[in-house]
Amino acid sequence: MNTQQGRFLTGSTMRHVVVMTLSSTIGLTFMFLIDAATLFWVARMGVEQNMAALGFAWTIQFFTLSGGIGLMIAAVALVSRAIGRGDREQARRHGSSAMVITVLVQVVLAAIVLWFREDILALAGARGETLAIASRFLLISVPSLPIMALGMVGSGILRAQGDATRAMLVTIFAGLVAMALDPLFIFGFGLGVDGAAIVMNIARSTTALLALYFVVRVHDLAARPSLANVRKVAPAFAAIAAPAMATQLSTPLGNYIATGFIAQFGDGAVAGWAVVGRLTVLAFGGIFALSGAVGGIFGQNYGAGQMDRVRSTYRDALIYCLGYILLAWLALWSLRGVAIEAFQLGPEGAGVVLAFTNLAAGGFVFTGILFVSNAAFNNLGRPLWSTGFNWVRDGVLMFPLCWALANALGATGVVYGQALAGVLAGMLAAATAWRFVARL
Repeated sequence: MNTQQGRFLTGSTMRHVVVMTLSSTIGLTFMFLIDAATLFWVARMGVEQNMAALGFAWTIQFFTLSGGIGLMIAAVALVSRAIGRGDREQARRHGSSAMVITVLVQVVLAAIVLWFREDILALAGARGETLAIASRFLLISVPSLPIMALGMVGSGILRAQGDATRAMLVTIFAGLVAMALDPLFIFGFGLGVDGAAIVMNIARSTTALLALYFVVRVHDLAARPSLANVRKVAPAFAAIAAPAMATQLSTPLGNYIATGFIAQFGDGAVAGWAVVGRLTVLAFGGIFALSGAVGGIFGQNYGAGQMDRVRSTYRDALIYCLGYILLAWLALWSLRGVAIEAFQLGPEGAGVVLAFTNLAAGGFVFTGILFVSNAAFNNLGRPLWSTGFNWVRDGVLMFPLCWALANALGATGVVYGQALAGVLAGMLAAATAWRFVARL
């Protein structure tokens, strides 16, 4: 591979979108399998409270994880633009400084979550033993979130370089570690939910170590960290990271709001909601991957001034998005019974899952369009626009829609309310992004 020239500056943009997204999808799917495998093995314990506790805990962890995604977006944008301009040394400075800033920010976020974890869980609707289990899970697993964020940024830098294979391997290896160790720690050592949290820490550490090795030793895309470089890079990094983090943090807020409404219908409904969360990331992992994968393609071509390729990248990403989501929705609908049986859900939880697989999952078409549009905004100099559209969805539309439909339909109404918020925000974002990209 020619590491001195941006690989996205020539060739079919659709091919780049497909190759980068598929490889990233495989990697992300294995990462999401960490949570799905954990929930599967915990379900084998036969205690619905444990599954509900994981649902609450993942809702809280989603805040710090989303902050890490925002930091990764900034790293990808800066590194890919520098590579597109042919400035390798600047790309290396951006890479190492992004890692340092990411760890510092995530340490602060993790500390806040740990300190207030019981209050936040109670506000979300956790009670009694469910709250105690969720609190202990967070106490064990949250300290490793800065390590996971470091791995995410490293994987993002690999995608900015165009190394789809190694970016994929980073998350695949971590997923394999988690799937192998979960039954051992949960049942073999008799640690239960605590064992699941410990395995999560091991998997996250694996991600970070492997990403660092590929970035530093294989591509030499991280200069020696220094305070001077961090200070020099920080303003440009913050200009992208701050709105990107604000954008990403809206999603866990929306999920937190929806979880609060679901919690009114009992632990069974929350257990079903936890399964919906795992099904969402597994089935639509390709769309989460798409929004990250196209960032490097946008960035390199934008840095090189090739606006026609920027436009074709946005168009191709939307086409890929539509086809992928329709296939994923069909798969979810076909396997709905298998999912309910595998996670041993009761009638309340099964109703929540069916509401998602039968109808609400189709609304993800517009959520995917929102993700692609946000990737364009973040990498083409309009990060605040993506912030605005995400907060319209999660900060403006989510509460009234979930409240109204929960009152009308019960727990399933919350599922429909969340989907409808994504549909409305996605339509607005698509109309704006299409005009913006066309006028570049």
